[in-house]
Amino acid sequence: MSHWADVSPDDDDAEEGLVRPYTITHGRTASARDDLTLITVIATVAPDERPVDRGLQPEHRQILRQCRAPVALAEVAAGLNLPVAVTKILVGDLIALDRVTARPPLKVAAGQEADMSLLQAVKDALLRL
Repeated sequence: MSHWADVSPDDDDAEEGLVRPYTITHGRTASARDDLTLITVIATVAPDERPVDRGLQPEHRQILRQCRAPVALAEVAAGLNLPVAVTKILVGDLIALDRVTARPPLKVAAGQEADMSLLQAVKDALLRL
């Protein structure tokens, strides 16, 4: 799968296999949720009796597979190879359908100092995205 930005919009041959991000989001350019950040933790809700993938786009299904274990939104976007803004919209769709949950990352326990080496590693990883 090629990245949405790997080809020039003027390249006619490249248009055949290219799906623009606004097509995936049905023309939406911003998430309806303002609480989704790069470090928001996304997790799939335990499946119940309803069909798992009925009516979902391939990107939605990929998010459900990727978030079986809690994952940061930035990692979901990287796994989809899509911009974070598009990923926020797709995750928002799944939250509205009660298919995933979103929560802020766990806070440092009261009275404890944050591990600065861990925070620096997260920062460095995000800058590499």
